[in-house]
Amino acid sequence: MPVTVSFVGQKGGVGKSTLARAFAAVAARGKLKVKLADLDLHQQTSVRWAKTRSARGNQYPIDAEAFATIEEARASSQGTDLLIIDTPGHASPETLEIARASEVVVLPTGASTDDLYPTVLLLYELEHMGIPKDRLAVAFCRLLELREEHAARRYIETAGYEALDGSIPERAGYRSAHNQGQSLTETPDQALNRRARKLMESLLEKVLAQLKAVKSHGKQTENGSIV
Repeated sequence: MPVTVSFVGQKGGVGKSTLARAFAAVAARGKLKVKLADLDLHQQTSVRWAKTRSARGNQYPIDAEAFATIEEARASSQGTDLLIIDTPGHASPETLEIARASEVVVLPTGASTDDLYPTVLLLYELEHMGIPKDRLAVAFCRLLELREEHAARRYIETAGYEALDGSIPERAGYRSAHNQGQSLTETPDQALNRRARKLMESLLEKVLAQLKAVKSHGKQTENGSIV
């Protein structure tokens, strides 16, 4: 089975699709075989973006497809290296199943308490339902200034959860790139690309750490020793 990274949240407009597309593009540039699963059958934002990307001849096309459930997405991802789950703009009963099927669960959020408070509530709920805390991470998106990031990071870390390094500012350059089937790391503005790469690199480190932990756990014998 592929490595599964999901982007979930309590509300829409906080950057789930934005980050899912960026991570898919980074992975594709890294020569990984990627499946981007869009679980919002109504809007299909990621599917439409991938079609635009392909139509414009991007040399790193993304295989994106809409699915009704995580089970359908997993069944269709055989032979891929990475399954990226872009969820609808609200938490649902399936959110827990998506989290259980994922090596890493990313919760994008803005910097206002209107965004941060429901994000922490969802983190608490996922942890309470048995999702290990080390699989969970918060990503800051659509910030206006760096001091917002600092305050938001304190909020998340005070609640006892991990916030990925870096943040995505609110910039017209990112929206323009999306309109052309590009990702956060593929804009004409190298400063914007560097900002986005910092967050993507932090997420990649998180994924690799989880894979190492899973592999190590799989080598343990029943009595807990390492073979």
